Amino acid sequence: MRSRPVSMPRFRGARRQRGLTLFGLLSWAILIGAIAYVALRVFPTVNEYLTIQRSIDKIAAAAPSTVAEARAAFERQKDIEYSISSIGGKDLEVTKENDKVVLSFAYDKEIPLYGPVFLLIKYEGRSR
Repeated sequence: MRSRPVSMPRFRGARRQRGLTLFGLLSWAILIGAIAYVALRVFPTVNEYLTIQRSIDKIAAAAPSTVAEARAAFERQKDIEYSISSIGGKDLEVTKENDKVVLSFAYDKEIPLYGPVFLLIKYEGRSR
């Protein structure tokens, strides 16, 4: 009687196949594509928010003496930074805490995704 090698399967035709099916590949492609699409639509608004935050920090560090001066400084900064379009100088809230000027802002951004579907992001920030 011949002995069979240990590594050979008992039934030759009953091997289990592994891999990704076409349906699985399409499912992953749709999921990754949808996430990438939303990320590409959201990125410019996050960039705008970070630009506004940097501008507010720079203005507060200069310690403007009046509210009008702080708003005018923001309008000048807005003219320099082309990406700021959601708020203006009138939208800033200027307060004083411990003899330090604090600038704060808040705004909503609607991002159209597809047809009647929108993504609403509420941004807010204040100077450090």
